Amino acid sequence: MKSTIITSIIAAICLTSCKTDSSNKSFEKLEKMSWLVGEWENKMPDGVLTETWVVYNDSIFAGRTVFVKDKDTLHYEEILLTQKGEALFYIPTVKGQNDDKPVEFKMTESKTENEFAFENPAHDYPQKIVYKKLNSTNLVATISGKQLGKASSESYPMKKK
Repeated sequence: MKSTIITSIIAAICLTSCKTDSSNKSFEKLEKMSWLVGEWENKMPDGVLTETWVVYNDSIFAGRTVFVKDKDTLHYEEILLTQKGEALFYIPTVKGQNDDKPVEFKMTESKTENEFAFENPAHDYPQKIVYKKLNSTNLVATISGKQLGKASSESYPMKKK
């Protein structure tokens, strides 16, 4: 009987400590990007780009981008979108680049709740990454910056699966 009461108390403590308080605004910036969660795709003549986002915990969204042509994976990256204090960071780890180490891009602007820009001026390319929600089923991801001394930009429209 005593162990049942103790187990019940421990369970109650765990449940209340793990409960998400909707009035808690500590991860408000990350929550504004919750529209990103899901699977996005762009079928192009030279392959299929897929980007998948999941909620990892209250302060991190985890993403994965894969570009496949036929059965060959030409590009693979894992991404963390995380809020640290008041700052939001986009942190990709691209296989075969930067010694397979993550690179931090800090959110520099958020024009609306549908557009977010992240920058890292010290990175070789890109220096800027922008996600723009067009509507509930379409977004455009754009990377830009200087590449080999010249301004460069690439946009990737995607549709939610």
